Amino acid sequence: MSLLSAVSLIKKFGASTILDNISLTVNDGDFVSITGASGSGKSTLLTILGGIDKPTSGEVFIDGIDIVKMKEPELAILRRSVVGFVFQFFNLAPYLTVRENILLPIILAKKSQKLFTEKLTTLCEYLGITAHLNKLPDKLSGGEQQRVAIARGLIFEPKIILMDEPTGNLDSKTGSEIMQLLLRINKDLNTTIIQVTHSEKNANFANRIINIIDGKITETIPKDKSDDEHTA
Repeated sequence: MSLLSAVSLIKKFGASTILDNISLTVNDGDFVSITGASGSGKSTLLTILGGIDKPTSGEVFIDGIDIVKMKEPELAILRRSVVGFVFQFFNLAPYLTVRENILLPIILAKKSQKLFTEKLTTLCEYLGITAHLNKLPDKLSGGEQQRVAIARGLIFEPKIILMDEPTGNLDSKTGSEIMQLLLRINKDLNTTIIQVTHSEKNANFANRIINIIDGKITETIPKDKSDDEHTA
């Protein structure tokens, strides 16, 4: 079932065309990797899909609603209820505890924190960060901080979580652990994930790979996924 679709997206900066008539569909439960060379437009595409940026022209539908037509107050609600974000540099508030950082979307949405107590407990146990709830971010390792960022992105149970280089600031071992965790989240929670990555290894965790070249996209199925289907 289609959860997100982009239709004829064009994004220009001055005379440069970054995205050139891109259309794509993401189904409920997909794990999608967006790859491409530096400056290819993959992060720009991600921000447009999440309503952070707007295209020069084109449409983006989430659950059948064109978010390009939304005003900023509506988009802010969308980003706190439907679409979660996780970034390379974690973006944790340094003077808030882990608990407070995770609940920040709830606080900003002016919802009762008490209603999310059970969800917070379950999520932190799932992500292995329960022991760190009262710590400040600078007391955590990079992998632990990224797990907190993931928890913050998941606390309001978004339908889609968008990730820009989610392991780009981590060592290879920790990065691999985070990717395994994301795969579990995708399968266990049926959370649709769209990640931007430079890493071929990380890209292959997805069931779909969208590659951007010169502002246009091609799509491949990761080799191991293709082999699985062939032998099934």
